Amino acid sequence: MRTVQIEEISKKEEFLGTNPLTKEELNEAIQEVIKQIDLNMEYLQDKFPAPATKGLKYPIIDCIEWTDGFWTGMLWLAYEVTGDEKYRKHAEANILTFKHRIENRIEVDHHDLGFLYTPTCVAAYKLTGSEIAKETAILAADKLIERFQEKGEFIQAWGEYNNPDHYRFIIDCLLNIPLLYWATEVTGNKKYEEIARKHFETSINNVIRDDASAYHTFYMNHETGEPLRGATRQGYSDDSSWARGQAWGVYGLALNYKYTKEKGIFGLYEGMTNYFLNRLPDDNVCYWDLIFINEAKQSRDSSAAAIACCGMNEMGKYLDDENSKVYQGATNNILRSLIHNYTSKMHEEGDPVLYHGVYSWHSGKGVDEGNTWGDYYYFEALVRMAKQWDPYW
Repeated sequence: MRTVQIEEISKKEEFLGTNPLTKEELNEAIQEVIKQIDLNMEYLQDKFPAPATKGLKYPIIDCIEWTDGFWTGMLWLAYEVTGDEKYRKHAEANILTFKHRIENRIEVDHHDLGFLYTPTCVAAYKLTGSEIAKETAILAADKLIERFQEKGEFIQAWGEYNNPDHYRFIIDCLLNIPLLYWATEVTGNKKYEEIARKHFETSINNVIRDDASAYHTFYMNHETGEPLRGATRQGYSDDSSWARGQAWGVYGLALNYKYTKEKGIFGLYEGMTNYFLNRLPDDNVCYWDLIFINEAKQSRDSSAAAIACCGMNEMGKYLDDENSKVYQGATNNILRSLIHNYTSKMHEEGDPVLYHGVYSWHSGKGVDEGNTWGDYYYFEALVRMAKQWDPYW
């Protein structure tokens, strides 16, 4: 497994000196999330929130976006922490929608099947034993492996399959391939895990730079499968490190270690996580691209901060050294900043849970707005810190 440069953590003493979040802090923050979920259940009914807010309100959409699974994932988290059947009932109704979507192949010609079906159907199966959810998630895994490219050994992110202009993968997919590991676990068919492992190896060997920063996307030669070049569609530039992409790397490495137990992942994780932590502003919630530090005219991406917290918490299960204590402190520090500075106790229907996120800066979508994955991963991070939690991923 390849190696990367590992920076020393510049805020090491600050993170080591951070007090853990108290049960009271976590429970209060969780209750504020629940309040917003209750309002948004009434607001959305049987529909879904758009990927990002507009004017800090979620437009209402059908189940057609790559982000729809995050709303249902929040319902399952709410069911876990409250035991209230109303969340289970609403989530199970959503499962039927996702079943219809995959069976009829509605807007599923992309790699985001993990984002769609892991926090929905895999979660449902783990929590309730639902055979409908299980079979639906397996159908999604079958659709995901259809995008595997033998030349280059990767899952093509989006665009027409085999189109040379779209012969690429993106770092986000590290969060989609856990669906494949899970599919092998429940079916006994090794094909899913084999493709997940091949994609993982191609990703870490190309999309992660030698300095442990990440490209957003990486192009491969469609004729030979050889690596071509890294680029961005979301970050500031091809050479910068898009904050959410770096966070996908932090969490994705932790989840892939969960399934593969390959020790070489530790160095990659330490490199990517340290790079992320060393580029945080004063309040420890990153800007939308890590090229910016304390830039007043740039927007934060609170969702990237929440994702990184989940990744550090997950990898904390497997690390036992001084750095693990630094990462624990960083998680508490970042999450406390999100609780106090990036959420609101004033709730209305259609509001986000987590404010000050960025969907797509270049296209002007969701800039300094809420977004569904930010809401979900913030809630997941709180639940991770509040209880022993069995990940959906």
